[in-house]
Amino acid sequence: MFLSSTSFAADFPVQKVGNSPWGEHDEIGRLNMMTPESRTGIMTRTDASKVYDLAVEYFVGMPSWQAAGDPHYQFWMTHTPRGAVVDNVLNMGHEVNRHVSYSGSAFSMYSHTGTHIDMFSHFGLDGKIYNHFSADQYLGDKGWQRSGAETVPPIIARGVLLDLPRAKGVNMLPDNYRVTPNDIKTVLASQNIELQKGDVVLIRTGRMQNFDNASTYMNNSPGLGMDAAIYLAEEANAMIIGADNLSFEAFPSEVSGNYVPVHTYLLTQMGVPILELVDLESLAHDQIYEFAFVAASLKLRGADAAPMRPIAFPIRK
Repeated sequence: MFLSSTSFAADFPVQKVGNSPWGEHDEIGRLNMMTPESRTGIMTRTDASKVYDLAVEYFVGMPSWQAAGDPHYQFWMTHTPRGAVVDNVLNMGHEVNRHVSYSGSAFSMYSHTGTHIDMFSHFGLDGKIYNHFSADQYLGDKGWQRSGAETVPPIIARGVLLDLPRAKGVNMLPDNYRVTPNDIKTVLASQNIELQKGDVVLIRTGRMQNFDNASTYMNNSPGLGMDAAIYLAEEANAMIIGADNLSFEAFPSEVSGNYVPVHTYLLTQMGVPILELVDLESLAHDQIYEFAFVAASLKLRGADAAPMRPIAFPIRK
């Protein structure tokens, strides 16, 4: 049984741009929580005999965000073996082109397509992003000059899976379900695990089971509520928070005058990066709830997000 998730929590504090405790020039927020000691500590506990790939595949027709007019993922061949023979673009001649088969391809997409990390330049408040970098001063024709995707360091940290459907005895959270702090506490108890400062917390809604059907995957997605975001950021001190859905947060908004309050709270106020479209199905199937999370994103200079290929190494028992 699910309690109604449509009632809104009252009177959230007004969101303000956050100051980084790592100084006025800091661009990576809580990613500063990683240290040589923390990275070494988690990696020395891992079992590398099995690796879990947490990234989705990219394909034409995949789920992606178009509501604001952003482009779909597109893929096309720029060279094919037969085309090389016909066009002879490299002037190699008929016989060479028939002998050497040449294939080439290209793709284009919105930066928030597939498994990716949202950085602080994705959303802001009153013209400023996290740590008070203003669009007027730092956003040029070639992207953000502060907190762009190129600033994201390789991530090695303790990862924790919160498998909400399993804890609730369902296959998938219902449409538009809003995850609460009590949901998180319940799943932690059921998995016999505790969150630690600096964790990468990954929330499974079960939505990834519909990934091959874009409309079913995207419409009316369950997601994180404001109270749960506050709990994970302020009480659990998570370093990164991610989920298996595209919207990350639940809609409609709980905050008047802000259509993405969870995003602006985490990214702009607290300096917590967000991961979206993380494939958690294999971890959930094997009931792997604690692991080493290892990932790196493309260093797209000035971008507000970047594709990421995360992997997980289970903790030795």
